Amino acid sequence: MKILVFLVLVGIGPYGAAAGTHSLQYFYTVSSGVPNFPEFVTVGLLDEVQMDHYDSNTRRAVPKQDWMSRVTEDDPQYLERNTQIYMGSQQIFKVYIDILKKRFNQTGGIHMVQWMVGCEWDDVTDEVKVSWQIGYDGEDFISFDLETGSWIAPKPESVITKHKWDQDKAWIAQTKNYLTQECPEWVRKYVNYGKSSLLRTDLPSVSVLQKSPSSPVSCHATGFYPDRAAMFWRKDGQELHDNVDPGEMLPNHDGSFQMSVDLDLSSVPAEDWKKYQCVFQLSGVKDIVNILDKAKVRTNNGDLSHIYIIVAVAGLALALIAVIGAVVYKKKKAKCPQL
Repeated sequence: MKILVFLVLVGIGPYGAAAGTHSLQYFYTVSSGVPNFPEFVTVGLLDEVQMDHYDSNTRRAVPKQDWMSRVTEDDPQYLERNTQIYMGSQQIFKVYIDILKKRFNQTGGIHMVQWMVGCEWDDVTDEVKVSWQIGYDGEDFISFDLETGSWIAPKPESVITKHKWDQDKAWIAQTKNYLTQECPEWVRKYVNYGKSSLLRTDLPSVSVLQKSPSSPVSCHATGFYPDRAAMFWRKDGQELHDNVDPGEMLPNHDGSFQMSVDLDLSSVPAEDWKKYQCVFQLSGVKDIVNILDKAKVRTNNGDLSHIYIIVAVAGLALALIAVIGAVVYKKKKAKCPQL
């Protein structure tokens, strides 16, 4: 899907899983020509886990994590206020997509505008990294350069927006303040609200799987948290890179994660399999090491299919979150200016 291409192009994805870092990301997406899908959707992610949602069908801000109840207890108007903000943003971005369709000389078809804004805060060094980008139809449209305090226009069609926004000093000052002050402040607050969940450590269930005798052997870990994890194959104490296919880390429905790494052993005699080990590493805990034992490998004899279904469903959920990404920040009073 085009929107997934956009996520890669503008660098949206895991901020990096270094210990002590926490990220806050907001996305909002407006679309036209997409059947059976809300024209406007917002999603907020804390440490890459969805924490709230709004769309143009329900027209309500909805919390997605239990710990959000603490936020609403301290601020009873929180959800209503954000609902009103999102409704206003919905109207603004409907105008944006109309402007861009005209600017790109487009009429019908499927089109999307997506904004991603967020920050990463290191609770050890207090360092803050920021990101602010708008994309259109799967490609960069405009982004903010914090160092220069100016807007970057990668396309001829976005130059007019750059000129307008570069002249709007109040908008630049507001953007800087949000990225460097408000966003990290809210990361700290949200992490404090959700620390019982966000700062927990869950160990995974690790299985070694093989679809058929000729298929690669897959080491699969699921149910772990946080996502500061790595998994690899090694032989005789040395990490392997040849004939290894690392899979993508995916979220589970309960907020935990799963991942797998495949190893092609088609040219390795069965008696040598025990020389290989699958190693799972999770920040702050001892490595989980599984020696490869051919007799213990789960094969596709009826007990394996459900695991691959789980992986597929998780992948679909991740894609859906990417498609529906979008949100205006809670404390942001002013709206984006005209394109």
